[in-house]
Amino acid sequence: MEPMLTSAAEPDHYIGVDTGGTFTDAAVVAAADHRVVATAKALTTRGDLAIGVVDAIERAVGGLPDGLDPARIGLVSVSTTLATNAVVEGHGDEIGVVLIGFDADMADRTGLRRSFPGLPIALVPGGHDHGGREQASLDEPALVAAVRAFGDRPRAYAVSATFSTRNPAHERRAAELVRMLTGRPVTCSSELASGLDAPRRALTAALNARLIGRVSGLVDAVGRAMADLDLTCPLMLVKGDGSLALAETVAARPIETVLSGPAASLVGARWLSGLDDFLLSDMGGTTTDLGMVTGGRPRVNELGAEVGGWRTMVRAVDARTIGLGGDSLVAIENDRIALRPERVVPLSLAATRSASLVELLRADLADVRTGGASHGRYLVRPLGADATRPAATLSDREAELFAGVGLEPRPVRELATSARATGVIDALRRRGLVQLVAFTPSDAAHLLGLQTTWSVEAAELGARLGARLLDMRQPSAERARSFAGEVWDLTVRESTRAVLETALGPEVGRSALVDAVCAGRARVGAAEVSIRPAVAVVAVGGPARVFYEEVGRRLGMEVVFPEHGAVANAVGAATGAIVRAVRVEVHGDELGYRVHGPGGVERCATAAMAEALAVELAVSAARLAVEASGGVAPDVRTRTDERIVVPGRTDDGALISVVVTAEAVGRPSTAAVRPRP
Repeated sequence: MEPMLTSAAEPDHYIGVDTGGTFTDAAVVAAADHRVVATAKALTTRGDLAIGVVDAIERAVGGLPDGLDPARIGLVSVSTTLATNAVVEGHGDEIGVVLIGFDADMADRTGLRRSFPGLPIALVPGGHDHGGREQASLDEPALVAAVRAFGDRPRAYAVSATFSTRNPAHERRAAELVRMLTGRPVTCSSELASGLDAPRRALTAALNARLIGRVSGLVDAVGRAMADLDLTCPLMLVKGDGSLALAETVAARPIETVLSGPAASLVGARWLSGLDDFLLSDMGGTTTDLGMVTGGRPRVNELGAEVGGWRTMVRAVDARTIGLGGDSLVAIENDRIALRPERVVPLSLAATRSASLVELLRADLADVRTGGASHGRYLVRPLGADATRPAATLSDREAELFAGVGLEPRPVRELATSARATGVIDALRRRGLVQLVAFTPSDAAHLLGLQTTWSVEAAELGARLGARLLDMRQPSAERARSFAGEVWDLTVRESTRAVLETALGPEVGRSALVDAVCAGRARVGAAEVSIRPAVAVVAVGGPARVFYEEVGRRLGMEVVFPEHGAVANAVGAATGAIVRAVRVEVHGDELGYRVHGPGGVERCATAAMAEALAVELAVSAARLAVEASGGVAPDVRTRTDERIVVPGRTDDGALISVVVTAEAVGRPSTAAVRPRP
């Protein structure tokens, strides 16, 4: 690594990094005049994310005419699809769940048992009522026995108690006991959400616990990358609402980074396009993220982020994430081409890293007797993985199959020799230990000449295998090209549908009129049809222009492709602010007023005293939260919502309940020095 030039200047540049499923992007932004002065892309190295991060930052800084002194970097900020993709794809660590005060029906309503078969869940007596009063003592012996019965497999734990947002005492005591017994990280549901929906809070806590290891690994990887580059400035992560926070604080609450990618993209797209009102589509390798900016601010869903069918209770941008990207798996289902919501390594990309892949594809094409649907599909270790190091916590069968996968592609059919073996391979893929190499929309784009980055030969061979499986006969070169065209058209159709569903609502997505527009047909029967969003469409992300120029044509509008849009997430990461909101509730009862603040329940004799205390607690907690997240000089604003009073009364006793929310906004501090890992 060549050293960056040195100077005695103060920090005046920010670096934004986005670690996507396929690429890691970096952007260097000059703080004084808010210019993007350098950008770069590097391949994401899933085996060791630090490799891709170092590569991306080095390439970006290397693009500057005079280099850049590390002392002039005031901040490194990272947006990541890691948590989002893990939820969408079902990845995550094994966890244990403790539900306090839940009955069997409430436990079922969490959806955890249905979604994670075999997940150890303990129902422990305890919990509080809606007023924060203890409804039953916490049964500590039962809790201890349950955690010991879980054994050593859980890597983290989730704890959720009834009405813990009104009184978190049982959750905090349970978390303390679990940490003492196991030494593992523990997520309390009340630390993530303020709503009363106990089953959904429990789900949110469980998803968070499953993600801790992955996001902590990312933080460690970026920390190593920064150390290699002599960067001692603060490291921050982009949260799902577009705000920033110190990486160390977010690592324990990784669910808050769900939708981090689209949030940073919305911030970056607004910054790059200069538009205050637009519909955003950010197409990456694994997913497409869609959202709206209104009045210059990303639209936020206060009800909680919804990702991969899960409705969490985490405040995040009102964005939709669908499993459609340049690296989506192309499959043949019911004699039709389908795009599966799972990321694979494109054949054309894998061929640039492995000279043997083209020969494997040729051999598959020559084999007309065996293989079938498994032709053109291979397994590899993730880029950057250590092929000599065994993975931990694998069963004997998992270890055996894992050992059969290396850095060079190996045909799936050689390993998936039974239904059981196929299941084990799927489990290894879900954990990110191995990756599937197969045909993707990116391969189709290479064969059609719309992309030229990787191996066209591998893309053509993959298209031939796909066409043969679809048609049940050996295809010509022309048929392979038409197959690629069908894959590209399907990707455009689904992308157009995603834009319209974002503009109109998902319930209209399967109407005959929408189908016609998505397919590029101007007529339905004897009627001419067209649908056009009322705001501009801004498309960003690496593959966006390949597909969205045609999306714009089908919508009858020009799609905006801003300069540096391919790294919009990284730009958004570099230009974000630290925002924390704290909600405090006041409720009246026969004894006066209860103020449900971050520290628990406090009593006040009058409504005026209760509201004043609620404002004080909310403002103080919001300011401290911004400072704890690495912000300086926070500006705090308060509002009151959901005020309920006795009809016709105006005296102090008229108040039934009110919610006070304080929102603090601060700029990231560049003064802190990050310790070397």
